[in-house]
Amino acid sequence: MDLLGNEKRPLAERIRPQSLTDFVGQTHVISRLETMLAAPRLPSLLLFGPPGCGKSTLALILARAKGRPYVRVSAPEAGLATLRELIKGKEILILDELHRFSKAQQDFFLPLLETGEMVLLATTTENPSFSVTRQLLSRLHVLRLRPLSHGELMLLAERGAKAAGLDLARESLDAIALLSSGDGRTLLNLVEFVAALPEEKRAPEELKKHLPEALARGDRDGDSHYELASAMIKSIRGSDPDAALYYLACLLESGEDPRFCCRRLMISASEDIGLADPMALPLAVSAAEAVERIGMPEGFIPLAQTVVYLALAPKSNTTYAAYLSAKKEIMQGGLKPVPLHLRNPSTRLQREWGFGKGYKYPHAYPEAWVEQDYLPEELVGRQFYTAKDQGMEPRLAARLARLRKRQG
Repeated sequence: MDLLGNEKRPLAERIRPQSLTDFVGQTHVISRLETMLAAPRLPSLLLFGPPGCGKSTLALILARAKGRPYVRVSAPEAGLATLRELIKGKEILILDELHRFSKAQQDFFLPLLETGEMVLLATTTENPSFSVTRQLLSRLHVLRLRPLSHGELMLLAERGAKAAGLDLARESLDAIALLSSGDGRTLLNLVEFVAALPEEKRAPEELKKHLPEALARGDRDGDSHYELASAMIKSIRGSDPDAALYYLACLLESGEDPRFCCRRLMISASEDIGLADPMALPLAVSAAEAVERIGMPEGFIPLAQTVVYLALAPKSNTTYAAYLSAKKEIMQGGLKPVPLHLRNPSTRLQREWGFGKGYKYPHAYPEAWVEQDYLPEELVGRQFYTAKDQGMEPRLAARLARLRKRQG
């Protein structure tokens, strides 16, 4: 406290719960944590979840409940040399942001956990399957935590307002909870922001005008980055323009690089729409060029147009599936030699070997098509591509069927 007796610690720290009974949220893991606390020895844990869901708070509750010497360290602030000094005489290490340690640094913990010399309570916002070594993961119990629900955020907002000496209308608390996007720390920071406002600006309608704009987390390297992109593409594939637009907005408003969105849309245009609407890919490529030229924030305009077009377009994944089928043939049967008549005779010796002999030049025939084999001899008659009855694709496939029938 300062000389006037004012509390200087952040509100989130001041009301941090000291026991599982007071903890808000994560009801799906509380009983497991109670069982762990009842055991003679606390197991090493990895608490995985989005920011502000209570990972560090749970780790502190567990460490304090055991009454053993512990230390809390943030991975970005401590190298291994510093860490070795900090853990001397300690039985429990709370390590925030484990994913910020390299794979080599993570190996430091293996012998400590193997011998039971140390209990590790680590936290991460990134998918441990990709950010933590398999060796270390095998020694940790992984608990996945969730964003706080609206009801849980409301309860936390009420606690925070009381601790900050605020008497806020429920509508004001609701506005704060909605803006927090499941993040308890963000919510309590907003409560502190409101506490600093003049009283006349805390009324519900006034408060909505003065709250900071949406504090969406830019989680470009974490799970939400890929989850939102995946949801956008799946919405396009499912022909739902409203959902596709929503997830595009989630990506852009959280600070996502629009070029990443452009790349995903170009892939979707070929993978999910393909020959059902051959204009989908050129449109996606044009959108990428438009975004590059005009930049943000106006770049959302061509992106929104493209997302809606792709969602409304007929769908066909036949070319995508056909390539995978051809790839499977190669992986299982190996590369087959190119037929001699398709090989270019670049030298006199190659001509003597029969390169190019018997090749029929399609443009010399009616409709630029002539019957001849193009696949290796062992694969003649094999079909990788099968047309779908979607959009323009039937018309394209009908031409080939007509030509083949003419020759048959």
